[in-house]
Amino acid sequence: MSSNYFLDRDKNNIEKLSRYLESLPKFCYNYFLDLEPYTSTLSRLNYAMDLRVFFDFLAKYKFMCKPTDITEEHLNKVTSQDITSYLSYLSYYTFNGKNCKNGEKGKARKLSSIRSLFKYLFNKEKISSNVASKVATPKIHSKDILRLEVDEVGRLINQVENPSLLTKQQQGFNKHTQERDVAMLTLFLGTGIRVSECVGLNVEDIDFDNNAFKITRKGGNQVILYFGEEVKEALLKWLEVRNQKKLPESEKALFISLQNRRITVRAVENLVKKYSRAVTPLKKISPHKLRSTYGTNLYRETGDIYIVADVLGHKDVNTTRKHYAAISEDKRRSVADIVKLRN
Repeated sequence: MSSNYFLDRDKNNIEKLSRYLESLPKFCYNYFLDLEPYTSTLSRLNYAMDLRVFFDFLAKYKFMCKPTDITEEHLNKVTSQDITSYLSYLSYYTFNGKNCKNGEKGKARKLSSIRSLFKYLFNKEKISSNVASKVATPKIHSKDILRLEVDEVGRLINQVENPSLLTKQQQGFNKHTQERDVAMLTLFLGTGIRVSECVGLNVEDIDFDNNAFKITRKGGNQVILYFGEEVKEALLKWLEVRNQKKLPESEKALFISLQNRRITVRAVENLVKKYSRAVTPLKKISPHKLRSTYGTNLYRETGDIYIVADVLGHKDVNTTRKHYAAISEDKRRSVADIVKLRN
């Protein structure tokens, strides 16, 4: 495997996409070919996964054929009501022998994939009407943004250094991963990077002279971010440990597993869950929630939504608002003792 995590990821996504295309109608090939210049491999893979479910539904319940036998002429017979029925079907369904379900966000994403395909076929004059555009997007109800409080951030890092609340087995693993885990959590909480950006970091991406590091954002753009002294100290301690390991010369990853290879996204998600569950069991904390924690804290300190958007890598400042919208909870909490139940 190469030292470039993102090239390897794209290669794997392309291989998966090729396999998925074999289970889709033939006309989908040109659609995905036209998508390539302006979408990421992960986006195209997600589109293909969504469309597999859609054509499986049409094949079973409308056309009584194989998904690969569906043609553009078949799509001319699809109505907006068919797509609405499909969205209802997505609540609970079976695909490839597995039981699946979708909430509001899952349904909205799958509808977006259908709309994209129908729009493409309609513009290419392959179908006579774009019925998918007439289907309303499922209403997505907003939820409170989970993030760690200031004291919970401190307790989370302390728990890695002194894992008193972990199981004996977890404490055993902690002895081998403590410096790495502290460095990783400190980096998340001190810079707000995404889990894929963290996993993709190489040692050569860190510049300690300027407290800077280079990451690859969504879409492949590379940017330079900066970190504080706490992050620097944690990273240097981890690199001391890493440099003592007998790693292959080709392994350039900053964060490695116990198997001495680049750590995976799933492994990072599991370690965040493990430590956070010990200090705040009522909150389901993920790497993305650590990102929200950073976004909220950065807004509190700066009061500048545009700085927060820039650091987090958001193209639309409205995306950023959810990272500090939870500050309204502070107001709710401040009035908790105003109403007295007993004099």
